[in-house]
Amino acid sequence: MKTVIQAIPSYVMSVFILPKGLCDDLEKMMNSFWWGKRQDGSCNIRWQRWEKLCYKKQDGGLGFRSVYDFNLAMLAKQAWRFITNPSSLCSRLFKAKYFPKSNFFEAELGHNPSYAWRSILSSKSVILGGARRRIGNGKDTKI
Repeated sequence: MKTVIQAIPSYVMSVFILPKGLCDDLEKMMNSFWWGKRQDGSCNIRWQRWEKLCYKKQDGGLGFRSVYDFNLAMLAKQAWRFITNPSSLCSRLFKAKYFPKSNFFEAELGHNPSYAWRSILSSKSVILGGARRRIGNGKDTKI
């Protein structure tokens, strides 16, 4: 059940950022399905908070993903492809339109951006939170 419910919006989440309210509604639906309802229509007892169900299994949770965090991770994956595979058609297209004279890390929203670019750029903080610069021989590093 967990796999099917969380796989349904995966494609959309890899391209567009979903509104926070929609992510909350999806989590509520998953939570309601998990805990179920009685014959009289009343809800069963919720033994755990949703946040606790999102913990990894080895940490005592059930391994559900936070929908919003998963959405940002999927968008960060697209951004990472721009960085690691600059010769791909998609990377070249976005670079030409939104950051022709800089790299992804220096890119800004710009004038009249598409919703896809807004979405991918919203994940830049995720990339910056985990990215490190490798100095190597020092030719490309400005001090």
